[in-house]
Amino acid sequence: MYESGENYLETILVLGNRNGNVRSIDVARELNFSKPSVSRAMSILKEDGYIEIDTNGSILLTDKGRKKANSIYERHKLLTKFLIDVAKVSEELAEEDACKMEHIISEEVFSGIKEFMKK
Repeated sequence: MYESGENYLETILVLGNRNGNVRSIDVARELNFSKPSVSRAMSILKEDGYIEIDTNGSILLTDKGRKKANSIYERHKLLTKFLIDVAKVSEELAEEDACKMEHIISEEVFSGIKEFMKK
């Protein structure tokens, strides 16, 4: 999956946790993207089995989508905490860089950071 798809899934997860209900317009506003761009992405995510869209236009993560979104979100949160606590960078910079890193970090390196942070 591409970084953009992962970002959409993570955003759907976060918005769902925050608001309970997620629609394409909510995703567009959160990411500051155009509605047509988000609609296209939602079609792709639906085709790939990551989301479902009900008759009211609400976006629901499938089990596959929730698993992927939770994985990305876990990486984001842990990397942000690592950058703040260990690298001693500002929260703003940590958030920004964690968002980039979460998509490219290997499972081995992420596991190592996760173990380090448990101590």
